[in-house]
Amino acid sequence: MPTETFEFQVEARQLLQLMIHSVYSNKDVFLRELISNASDALDKLRLAALRDDSLGADTSDPHIEIEVDPDARTLTVRDNGIGMSYDEVGRLIGTIAKSGTAAFLKELKEAQDAAGAEGLIGQFGVGFYSGFMVADEMTLVTRHAGESTGTRWSSRGEGTYTLETVEDAPQGTAVTLHLKPADPENQLHDYTSVWKIKEIVKRYSDFITWPIRLVPKQAEDDGEDGAEPETLNSMKALWARSKDEVSEDEYHELYKHVSHDWRDPLETIRLQAEGTFEYQALLFLPEHAPHDLFTRDFRRGLQLYVKRVLIMDDCEALLPPYLRFVKGVVDAQDLSLNVSREILQQDRHIRMIQRRLTKKVLSSVKEMKANAPEKYATFWREFGAVLKEGLFGDPDNRDALLAVASFASTHAEEGATTLQEYVERMKDGQDDIYYMTGESRQSLESSPHMEAFRARGVEVLLLTDPVDEVWVDAVGEFEGKRLRSVAKGEIDLDGQGEEQAEKEREKQAEEYAGLLGWMKEQLADDVKDVRLSARLTVSPACVVSDAHDLTPALEEMYRAMGQEVPPTKRILELNPTHPLVQGMNQAFQGSEDRSELAESADLLHGLAVLAEGGRPKEPARFVKLVAERLERSLR
Repeated sequence: MPTETFEFQVEARQLLQLMIHSVYSNKDVFLRELISNASDALDKLRLAALRDDSLGADTSDPHIEIEVDPDARTLTVRDNGIGMSYDEVGRLIGTIAKSGTAAFLKELKEAQDAAGAEGLIGQFGVGFYSGFMVADEMTLVTRHAGESTGTRWSSRGEGTYTLETVEDAPQGTAVTLHLKPADPENQLHDYTSVWKIKEIVKRYSDFITWPIRLVPKQAEDDGEDGAEPETLNSMKALWARSKDEVSEDEYHELYKHVSHDWRDPLETIRLQAEGTFEYQALLFLPEHAPHDLFTRDFRRGLQLYVKRVLIMDDCEALLPPYLRFVKGVVDAQDLSLNVSREILQQDRHIRMIQRRLTKKVLSSVKEMKANAPEKYATFWREFGAVLKEGLFGDPDNRDALLAVASFASTHAEEGATTLQEYVERMKDGQDDIYYMTGESRQSLESSPHMEAFRARGVEVLLLTDPVDEVWVDAVGEFEGKRLRSVAKGEIDLDGQGEEQAEKEREKQAEEYAGLLGWMKEQLADDVKDVRLSARLTVSPACVVSDAHDLTPALEEMYRAMGQEVPPTKRILELNPTHPLVQGMNQAFQGSEDRSELAESADLLHGLAVLAEGGRPKEPARFVKLVAERLERSLR
């Protein structure tokens, strides 16, 4: 048959130009696309040969070859797969809209029988045309398995292509690119360079099932062949092999490859989903948190493969932000190769994968907690703070997160406790789970707010991560028990039914009413109220937040993020059994001259602020008042 010239469809021309100029910013992926197409063709041949003994196809050595000619500036990707007929080339290569896009996937899903579905696999998609990013002209020679003649297709990507029948084409498909001159400034590399070819294959196609061989140049003298072809890919898709076939060392090597961590992982997690949407996942929990885990520039996400072809190095959509430390790979069977991050965010299948992976990671941590407590302790020490972000960011998985979360507590000096364990230890009549937030265990344990709890043996959770300020309000309660800060609101540990304690409080309230009212006026610029405390046993005073106010630490956190937060006045609580407070009350009642008493009130408030780790509003004035008092005490 003579050579025929055809025009691309209008949609095909538009899509071709759009694809060449904007879909791929990284031009290296053209080789990934061509190798993927070749791999699909080999997959299809294997299935066809199993179903039809009379096909007459050569299946003795299925492989992919890459051949470069630096002098002619050509690169050829060749496979001995199923190939295409003359009609298939015209229909599939000339009509981009029918191959590789969402329409192609829809057609695949609607195929009436398995044979019809498999018949669509292995054909060329949009990715075929990515070759025009690096080539001025592309030539394709193909012969369908079992047929006697082949087809040559050729185009310069300018609106037309030619088709002709050829007699001597080998089984399979060969795509030859006539390369543009190298232009490193525009990311157009020299794709006749052997090291560049090896780098691309290793990066994107290392786990392809079939061997990818680099054909050496033939020796020019005597026409003899040069060295043997070199296989470039490992073909070791560990996630596709059964667990029994893979050693721990192989898992560890893959982890180091995808994470760039020189240490072994703490835990390996495998997952295989079958049914209407198939994918495999191999995830790793690191042993140490990276130094930039909490920075804005931290690079998170899993490697996303489609049928063993890497399409994204860091797919953030596969896991929620609070699992950003998890490394690994996901290999999906039914996604398009040509997807953007924006499309992935909206993809129903990706959301399904994210939900399943999240539940799998959390269940694995739960198993680790139950069966390997030392390993869990390492994990929680390194990643507990980031995992707790999910307590306010992922309500759907809150219960699962609370089940694996653990916290320091006054119950034991070392180790951690769960909320469930805390509830089981609660005293009779205790309705709330008490906690306190701060910078360190030492500062929390020495805080005045803890005195009454320590005296009565009531357990308090000691929360020292910045994120703790946020999640406790979001969670609110656990198993019907309210989470309550010991530094907020009014605390009554004596119990409502104790008549003696009630009478004592009423008596103290009456006795100190005058002093409290006067101090509230004196300190009006700094506090919203002055009241007697039920939480102090040793210290003279402390400052607390109202039940629904922001804590000072949370205010600072918001300001650090650039949000304006008006300063919140706090409440000054006095210990009516402390000699200093008793002395101030006597001085208030015994003299009309209260100038010194006003200074004492300022000093007492400043000391309370210092005791919780804050700083007085006017440090210099505070120091001056203290110095003067010390001087008078020495006279």
